[in-house]
Amino acid sequence: MIADFREKSFWLSQDPYEPTPPLQGPTRVDVAIVGGGFAGLSTAYFLRRAAPSLRVAVLEAGVVGYGGSGRNAGFAMTLFGLSLPMTVARFGRRRAMEAYRFMAGAVDHLQALIAEWGIACDLEPNGFLRVATSRTQLRHLEHEHALAQRMGIEDLAFLDASTVRQRVESPLYLGALFERRCALVNPARLTRGLKRIAQSAGAEIYEGTPVVALRRGARLRLDTPAGPVETDKVVLATNAFSAAFAPLRSKQVPIFTHIVLTEPLDQARLSPIGWHRREGIEDSRNLIHYYRLTADNRLLMGGGDAHYYYNSGLGRESRPATFAALEDYIGQVFPHLRGVRIGRRWGGPISGTLDMTPGIGTFRSDRRISYALGCMGHGVSLMPMAGQIPRDLVLERDTDLTRLFFVNRRVPPLPPEPFRFLVARSILGFMRWQDRRDERR
Repeated sequence: MIADFREKSFWLSQDPYEPTPPLQGPTRVDVAIVGGGFAGLSTAYFLRRAAPSLRVAVLEAGVVGYGGSGRNAGFAMTLFGLSLPMTVARFGRRRAMEAYRFMAGAVDHLQALIAEWGIACDLEPNGFLRVATSRTQLRHLEHEHALAQRMGIEDLAFLDASTVRQRVESPLYLGALFERRCALVNPARLTRGLKRIAQSAGAEIYEGTPVVALRRGARLRLDTPAGPVETDKVVLATNAFSAAFAPLRSKQVPIFTHIVLTEPLDQARLSPIGWHRREGIEDSRNLIHYYRLTADNRLLMGGGDAHYYYNSGLGRESRPATFAALEDYIGQVFPHLRGVRIGRRWGGPISGTLDMTPGIGTFRSDRRISYALGCMGHGVSLMPMAGQIPRDLVLERDTDLTRLFFVNRRVPPLPPEPFRFLVARSILGFMRWQDRRDERR
């Protein structure tokens, strides 16, 4: 995995990077964290800050950011789960508001952490546009805006077609919601920055160290190619790669999303679009398109479809038909960019739960093991903040964070294969059908 990490995304290939050495032999630690992404690195940092006497080790199979943390689009946003209306329908307004406040704080927390530690990750606090490209989507945005106002959320503004097209010119836009509290980052640089601050706090980080088994006994044991790691507590911060651990297999599935990235666009290409505020943009489909400009003015276009493969199918990052559809969609949104040269294509899995809501907690059968999963593609702001939750769970603290409704909640279980495949494909198929129906109308 280490040899090919630069091929996994544009972000991971952008800068020279030398991984830390893998574990060299058997060892004992107080807390072992499996996974070197946003969740694992932030947990390590917060644990060492809270309890400097603990020996904390992060075990990463590839390099930090090898999974979703280094392949996403870099949107740090307030969205919790799939949408505000869905969270209200699933949990009620009070809990939806609790989730919104947490995520709004997470965006602010991330920016403060970046500033405090001087993490050079191309931070752009430019806000976010959720655009409507069909009449049905427009009605959904109007409903969401009205719901947010009734709940007391004041950060969302509704923009009509004329106003949004003054900001970003596209013939598809019929209206939009604007949220100021959203920041864009280079996710690989952010991940490597989190690695640096975790190490500065005293955490040990071993890249190229896959965990092949978790064994329970008087002490927990993690088997690696270099030998066992004995530990008192384990945090599984593996998100979409959680299928490797039997206790997590029923809690989430890896859903694959894909991205294409243009070559840098000169001013002649950008001028007809406007986009002077450089907001992050998503449309309002079920299977959203998400897009943004990078620091060097490449257009990143992702989403549009999503896929689950039988028995998880990890490693299926390339999907030529999806790449072609994304390239075509660039020309639909911005007609004068039709045929623009594409510089990179990549894909990867996000972690999805059955109710499309994050889950963080400890196993009821063994309180020594904590986990974090189900980001639904919104982990950039969520997990650097939520790393404080596994910290408190490991330290057995009762805090405001551990009392959040989504901590230690019962994550609806997914059935085993082949029924899991049928459930996942049915849900995704229904979402595709709804999108096609709405767009035809």
